[in-house]
Amino acid sequence: MNNSYIEEQKKEYIRPVTLLNKEKFYLDLTNLRYTISERIIDFNTTENDTNTSSLKSIQILNAFLQESIQLLINSIVLFEQGYFDCAYYSLRSAIELSTTIIFLVDIPDKERKKFFDKWKKEERFPMLSYIKKDLLKNDNVFKDMSDKMANFFEKIKKLHLKLNKCVHKQSFKYFYVSRNQPINLHKSQDIFIKNFEDHLKKCIGVVAVMRLAIDPLPVLLKDEEILYRCFVSMTIPYSDKFIDEYIGQSVIDDYKKTNIYQENYNYFITKEKNKAVFDVLYSSYIDSHKIDEIMAQSHLLSKDAIICISIVKACNNKILRLGSLFNYFTDKYKFKKKSMWPPLPFEILKKFNNTTKKTNINMKYNNRYISTFLFNNEYYYVEHNRKLTDNNLININKTLTETLHKISLSSDS
Repeated sequence: MNNSYIEEQKKEYIRPVTLLNKEKFYLDLTNLRYTISERIIDFNTTENDTNTSSLKSIQILNAFLQESIQLLINSIVLFEQGYFDCAYYSLRSAIELSTTIIFLVDIPDKERKKFFDKWKKEERFPMLSYIKKDLLKNDNVFKDMSDKMANFFEKIKKLHLKLNKCVHKQSFKYFYVSRNQPINLHKSQDIFIKNFEDHLKKCIGVVAVMRLAIDPLPVLLKDEEILYRCFVSMTIPYSDKFIDEYIGQSVIDDYKKTNIYQENYNYFITKEKNKAVFDVLYSSYIDSHKIDEIMAQSHLLSKDAIICISIVKACNNKILRLGSLFNYFTDKYKFKKKSMWPPLPFEILKKFNNTTKKTNINMKYNNRYISTFLFNNEYYYVEHNRKLTDNNLININKTLTETLHKISLSSDS
């Protein structure tokens, strides 16, 4: 068969379109992608090690979330290529998948293992209608949200029904051979495109709200009173623009009345504020002018961070960057336009140190200096703008000895 004939058959009723707002959608989906959940759910995986099992749990939760987001992205691609029914199917799948993970999270542990095993093995698994009924009959997160956010959940029902119309082709307007007939090609696609974008926005909103049924951090972390009391989280909160565009502030206000939000809020609000060490924890940033303030909350920091802060304190504002297990930068460091974080030869130095068991002081590097120190059986690599003097070195050793002694005392108490 002639290849040109095959290509003609493939393209005859396919009419590609352009979504002018697609870059905005991609950017906004990035905000959703980074609302990573760290909640640990018992999926009864075969891992014996608790840490490995916890990591596996987090990976499972986020795999469902990331797949839902990927389906939304796929819908944009498919719609632009002209495969509009596939695009709508992808939208519907995103909603269904985000609901499935809530079902697995909300059910009792014993049932979760049974259903999760069925899901993994591609055995008979509940349809969406059953999942919704089961979620609504039990006293759980989903039911509480659906009761207190009734208007939003009613809109989800209507949205799902509308998506089904296209997926099941309930109208000639969803037939390729009707809407893309040569006689119709002169007609504007504006309404067709707008309808899809409206449905896409609503689906993004649904996935975003379903994400909140796992944990409330994407909303909770928007409150500074909580942000400064929370553990270091991988979750990036929803932006105000994201909420306004895809969810609605009234929906968020209703969500804040739910048990999952209230219980987490009440838990975190009792914790100590970490404002002084916030930049160290979240941005690996050490302000040399606030060392005493930071050290007053040193009990909230890791031993590695405390040692790095102590080195900065001992060096009279010469330190630019430093690190061991983690890298930190100070207020003296100036970012370059070409690279936000130019690589340091830490790995090379680490190999050298491990081989020779020697440290380096004032080693020239790109118009700056690098020195290495051995503390607590770990090498610390320090980039500084001026040479370290003998007094600096004495001060570093003295400060670090005192710091390690304090850490030892606090860990023993």
